[in-house]
Amino acid sequence: MKQNHQQLKEKVRKQLVEAKGEYSQQLDLIDAIQRLGVAYHFETEIDQGLHQIYETYHQSGHKNVNNDEDLYITALSFRLLRQQGYPVSCDVFNKLKDNEGKFKESLIGDVRGLLSLYEATFLSVRQEDILDEAMEFTATRLNSALPNLSNNPIAEQVVHALYQPIHKGLTRLESRHYISFYEKDDSHNKVLLDFAKLDFNLVQKLHQRELSEITRWWKDLDVARKLPFARDRLVECYFWILGVYYEPQYIPAIRNLTKLLSLLSLIDDIYDASNTTIEELVLFNDAIQRWEAINALDQLSDYMKIVYQKILDTYNIIDDEMAKQGRSYGVEYAKSAFKDLVGAYCKEAKWYHEGYAPSMDEHMALALLSCGHKSLSSIALLGMGELATKEAFDWVSSFPLMVHASSVVSRLMDDVVGHKFEQERGHQDSSIECYMKQYGATEKDAIVEFQKRVTNAWKDMNSECLRPTSVPMPILQLPFNLARVIYVLHKGGDNYTFSGTKLKGFGTLVLVDSVPT
Repeated sequence: MKQNHQQLKEKVRKQLVEAKGEYSQQLDLIDAIQRLGVAYHFETEIDQGLHQIYETYHQSGHKNVNNDEDLYITALSFRLLRQQGYPVSCDVFNKLKDNEGKFKESLIGDVRGLLSLYEATFLSVRQEDILDEAMEFTATRLNSALPNLSNNPIAEQVVHALYQPIHKGLTRLESRHYISFYEKDDSHNKVLLDFAKLDFNLVQKLHQRELSEITRWWKDLDVARKLPFARDRLVECYFWILGVYYEPQYIPAIRNLTKLLSLLSLIDDIYDASNTTIEELVLFNDAIQRWEAINALDQLSDYMKIVYQKILDTYNIIDDEMAKQGRSYGVEYAKSAFKDLVGAYCKEAKWYHEGYAPSMDEHMALALLSCGHKSLSSIALLGMGELATKEAFDWVSSFPLMVHASSVVSRLMDDVVGHKFEQERGHQDSSIECYMKQYGATEKDAIVEFQKRVTNAWKDMNSECLRPTSVPMPILQLPFNLARVIYVLHKGGDNYTFSGTKLKGFGTLVLVDSVPT
């Protein structure tokens, strides 16, 4: 399998090189490679190819790449270049409008082009009104076109895209779906398809073996018996982390981040769902802040001792791994991030037990920390090898716009789908309740407002990815991917807390069922 995998990879690489100069062919090939989840094998070739296209695209006033009549290629080139960080202008879509400033009705018959434009609109930044208009236009027209596409293979892709756009999806999950779509396309590249199937199955085997090892580590906690109030979500956490990075070179990082996320999930439930007294919760936070095993353990309840010791043991293993790489400094940042998150949990618990009602601004300042994206971004950075410099850790720690926007997506989407359940089990007021109280708004008003804020947060993240970037793109992708995970897990409900629903199906696709070859 590995030998066949290598041979197919070289054939695909050769095709990428030979496609240079053939813009439509090159864009199609790059798009398929990315959507099939194998772009990590060809990062250099893809970057070189898109750079060449950008130079031609930019210098020629868009004429050499985009045929004025080809909506599909115009939108595809815009999306692929924006995804790569190139600051291409949305003005290229002005030609799609008529003299009255509306999108031309002649576009309606081009379903493939409409779908391409729809996907491109998710790369927008603030003040790009034409892309907002294009999103509404294409979504409406694609929905209208569906009844007439019953015998067209593209219908399945349209339905999926309207539910899950590419830009907000998880690479591993979406590649599993796209393999099926791509295979049904008569014009598919057989070499690339065979390679993508083989690659998916080989990487899945790695993930299965790794998850098996982590499961043995997790069973020592005996969550069901010793922490019966907590969510037992190891596999779900592993799936979560595969949304952050999944490539084979990140296997040690996936292992460590899964362990720490699983422990943080338990701690979240200790603060939210257990009957522990506030005094015990404060003691647990104090122990985390001191990070001293011997002195802290005597003061903690039995189940807290188990979790606390597991945290220290896990960080000690990570510390040894980082020391071998000469990057021990990163562990201190990761410990600090862990402490900050537990401290935020504790402060929320104090507010609840004291009956304190914070203002919306006060609530959000803490809630954006307790959602965990700032801490998880710092911990995830540990696994990024040479990119995990002190400057990169300082960037994450400064709570930059990218991390802040990712946190907004997480917190507000989480509160919209889960606030009623949280209130029923006894919890500090969510963003919904705080907004309603401060502004005298209805629940519906609050949800509409939060949806606007989430939309702007996505645009801010897109903006932060445009060159020149403050840090390398792979680092920017950490908080971005965390936002994508939340989008997928919270679309249509809290699919993490109630994981027997959609999340079980997602996990089966990615971790259990191999791709038929």
